[in-house]
Amino acid sequence: MSQQSTLPSSKARLAVSPLSWANDVLEDLGADISLYTCLRDASANGYAGVELGRKFPREASVLKPLLDSNGLALASGWHSGQLAEKSVDEEMASVATHAELLKAMGCSVLVYGEVAMMTPGSPLNEPMSRRLLMPSTQRIGYSSRLTEFGKRLFDTYGLRLAYHHHLMMVVETFEEISDIIGAAGPETGLLLDTGHAAAAGFDYAKLIERFGDRIVHIHLKDVRKAIRAEVQSKDLSFNDGVRSGMFTVPGDGVVDFDPIVRFVKDSGYAGWLVVEAEQDPAVAAPKEYTAKAFEFIQAKFRA
Repeated sequence: MSQQSTLPSSKARLAVSPLSWANDVLEDLGADISLYTCLRDASANGYAGVELGRKFPREASVLKPLLDSNGLALASGWHSGQLAEKSVDEEMASVATHAELLKAMGCSVLVYGEVAMMTPGSPLNEPMSRRLLMPSTQRIGYSSRLTEFGKRLFDTYGLRLAYHHHLMMVVETFEEISDIIGAAGPETGLLLDTGHAAAAGFDYAKLIERFGDRIVHIHLKDVRKAIRAEVQSKDLSFNDGVRSGMFTVPGDGVVDFDPIVRFVKDSGYAGWLVVEAEQDPAVAAPKEYTAKAFEFIQAKFRA
């Protein structure tokens, strides 16, 4: 059973993403690993919660007892949003089933990833240089829709919108985050992802400095610098980067996690920190790597 409901000297809780066991996009990665194994390992390693993954049941009546039996809470789950091209009414209809599940599971945030206005075809298999950019003239309208969606999401389901900046999506760079989140109202919360910031070429501490009061969810991901450099120099795809080990667990790459620890302690942040590493579980043994990450983060908070 999970031992640590909170991190030392903080109000935050530590969860783990099932991506270390089974990839949501590259379904061959972890295809043979059961959900039971994922939950058993997460609990044994001391995590207090997990995020949703593709192998999870989507009925609260099934999911809740499953997580309860492993001493785990549901931290949140990803929603593929399309507000870059669709209306708030359409998005509210699209999110309904997912939001109902998160609400029933006692979640406080919904992870929003923008999947509209991406490279046609299979965008995560395209060279990263082919990412589509949202024209600056469309950013204000987009921010406005995000604000309205965030307001309605909270009013209807009690969920905060946690906007995920992400490689290959319309909000990747610090400038894009600054423009779009900066123009949106406080109803648009921010998911800070340490790995996506580093891989996009900026220091995530800049997000804490500018948007600290908007951060409602945190993904702790590390980056292997040499592999990220190879992905850039060869203009490989996001999925190529994942397969080659561009991302890893905290403590195994070049990202400095001290600013996150200071932010959580100083701000009184009481949400989730989620250890996440999109790796091939056949190469990076999930239980071993997530155990190392757990100890690394615990030690950072104890220091």
